[in-house]
Amino acid sequence: MIENSSINEGICVYYKDNRAHLKISEFLKSLNFNKCIVLCIGTDRFIGDCLGPLTGTLLSKLGLTIPVIGTLENPIHAINLRKTLSQIKTSYGDHRVIAIDACLGTNRGVGYIQVKEGSIQPGRGVGKKLSYVGDCSIMGIVDKTAESDDYEYENYLRMSNVRLGTVLKMAETIVKGVYAAYGSIY
Repeated sequence: MIENSSINEGICVYYKDNRAHLKISEFLKSLNFNKCIVLCIGTDRFIGDCLGPLTGTLLSKLGLTIPVIGTLENPIHAINLRKTLSQIKTSYGDHRVIAIDACLGTNRGVGYIQVKEGSIQPGRGVGKKLSYVGDCSIMGIVDKTAESDDYEYENYLRMSNVRLGTVLKMAETIVKGVYAAYGSIY
């Protein structure tokens, strides 16, 4: 884990840490994004993959002036990601993208939220080859990755067997961090 890494490398916080949202907020503020949008990736069809849309839904209820794309009602996933990225480029070409997604990691990493400057590649853990997304990424480690030869299928199953309560608490932590960073700036 990169818990004590410098702000330029990224941060990693445990979702139950009382200061996790403040650390997320501090990192996001340090990026100095003048204009940004939040792109929440995932689907509500697998509990482990609903971190993005759940975060987007919660953020959209806060009245932020920054655009939030990807909610439980209108999720951004493998089928519509390319079209969504094209729409973002057309409508928000001068905005920086903060991409939020769930991911799998090590057993010790479960429950950690990693925030870093740079993009993510959604779906990689389950064998999908999707476009890299984001100028900044927020990834919630919802379960451990499989170690078998058939890891893509096993990871696919893992994403459907995650506790919703954990995903909800991780989403709430991310929402608090994003809101603390952008709730009153714009």
